Amino acid sequence: MADKHPFAPDDRPRCQWTFGGMSEAYVRYHDEEWGVPVHDDRTQFEFLVLEGAQAGLSWSTILNKRDGYREAFANFDIEKVARFDRRKVERLLQNPGIVRNRLKVESAIGNAKAVLKLQDEVGSLSSHLWSFVGGRPIVNKWTSMKQVPATSAESDALSKDLKKRGFKFVGSTIIYAHMQATGMVNDHAVGCFRHAECAKLR
Repeated sequence: MADKHPFAPDDRPRCQWTFGGMSEAYVRYHDEEWGVPVHDDRTQFEFLVLEGAQAGLSWSTILNKRDGYREAFANFDIEKVARFDRRKVERLLQNPGIVRNRLKVESAIGNAKAVLKLQDEVGSLSSHLWSFVGGRPIVNKWTSMKQVPATSAESDALSKDLKKRGFKFVGSTIIYAHMQATGMVNDHAVGCFRHAECAKLR
């Protein structure tokens, strides 16, 4: 746990991983979003798309393209993305504002369709995802990055469920990162100022 990040607005201690992205946006993401419980379907879908896009890349790369993704994917309006056709896919593959990988682009559209089907069946994407952690964030108490797992029993189960429902780019590692991002798991280090703040949001 280092005390001061070169792009941080103050001296409060932060998670070690923030040093992997040397930008104000990266620190702001850690300070304001990562680990905060998300309960709306649109934001859950946004993170599913972004975490899937990150596969093989750095989160810093995806964060820098986030505005491009919001513009390209109709601000993650699930119904609109589900209606994207082949011509739209070809246009997206020419868009430098996103990761131009055909499998990732097509999976985002396919996942939107899978979300709509899931909503018809169970009512809400968010409530379904949260059911895998009993409806409340799992609050871990790691003291270093080395202790933070890449997967968990919950991410294994959720990944298996989503795959059965036709979702793509939802392996357990991606899903665990999604759970961290959307506050289903609080993996801020105990020495990070955000650990206690996020824990209060249970």
